Amino acid sequence: MSDHTISSGMAALSICESLLLAMNDHKLLPEGEIIGLLHDAAAANENAGGSEAERKMHQAAASQINLIIAGGNSVRRP
Repeated sequence: MSDHTISSGMAALSICESLLLAMNDHKLLPEGEIIGLLHDAAAANENAGGSEAERKMHQAAASQINLIIAGGNSVRRP
């Protein structure tokens, strides 16, 4: 994977996490909805088809999403 691809992915993840935090802070989406959205995204990647390489990439994405859920990075905790 190229440095550009990696940095683009990191930028997209940072933007999405910031958007989720802002939506929660402004009471547009409650914490449960945000966690549900992340679970749905992880499940979509876990169940994705394609070549072996594509399935591995989707599984890695699902693992990253599950780490975000476990770490609580998508919602501010008091």
